[in-house]
Amino acid sequence: MTARGETARPTDPPAVALRGARLAYGDRVLWEGLDLDVAPGEFLAVLGPNGSGKTSLIRVLLGLQPLSAGTVRVTGGNRRIGYVPQQRAVDTTLTLRARDLVGFGLDGHGWGLGVRGRHERREKVDAALAAVGATRYADEPVGLLSGGEQQRLRVAQALVGDPEVLLCDEPLLSLDLAHQRVVSDLIDARRRAAGTAVLFVTHEINPVLPLVDRVLYLVEGRFRVGTPAEVMTSRVLTELYRTNVEVVRVRDQIHVVGAQHVCEDEPHHVVDEG
Repeated sequence: MTARGETARPTDPPAVALRGARLAYGDRVLWEGLDLDVAPGEFLAVLGPNGSGKTSLIRVLLGLQPLSAGTVRVTGGNRRIGYVPQQRAVDTTLTLRARDLVGFGLDGHGWGLGVRGRHERREKVDAALAAVGATRYADEPVGLLSGGEQQRLRVAQALVGDPEVLLCDEPLLSLDLAHQRVVSDLIDARRRAAGTAVLFVTHEINPVLPLVDRVLYLVEGRFRVGTPAEVMTSRVLTELYRTNVEVVRVRDQIHVVGAQHVCEDEPHHVVDEG
């Protein structure tokens, strides 16, 4: 499956492929028997309660955590992966410029491609800043920017290396609704324009529901993969949680009730209003 409205070619290899994947810490199995292909341009939401292995899956794809069993393959290896972390508070005294933070995506960690030449590097950073609407504060200290502005920079940092796979680990956490929409739309625009596969870990599907092609839902070693209409149902979630769960659809939103620690019902502490 590719981005909505597009048709996948049978010859296109998956951007991400897991076969018989198992991840366990001692006797605790997070998930096993996971077979998953994520196509170029596909938007996959990864859902589940705390401790279900969502972030661990991201770590596996980044090459930071080995599987306990099975295989994983990412197109181009970790040199073609973009990574958008959670929004976190930044020390207000941090004097690092916005453009320098974005530049780390090229040469500051193992997921950048590395760019030789000052002029080429600056062009790439400027293009990434423009793509997320951050040009006007490109030379401002990161510590003085709002949470929403900082998260735009993290998206730019992830995109500056022209990734084929974009891994997003709860990038909307602690953002207000307006900035959730901005960040989601930036990520969606990239995958549509460049055919980038997106794996989007989230506690709340509603902000990205219009963008999602499929869902991977993880619960206590069990999982389901399918479209939101196939997975986000009372029957499927009751089977996963092994307790009665009701899925209620109100207008264009999905609300899940009845299971302790169900991810969609967890409160969100909004810290960014700017």
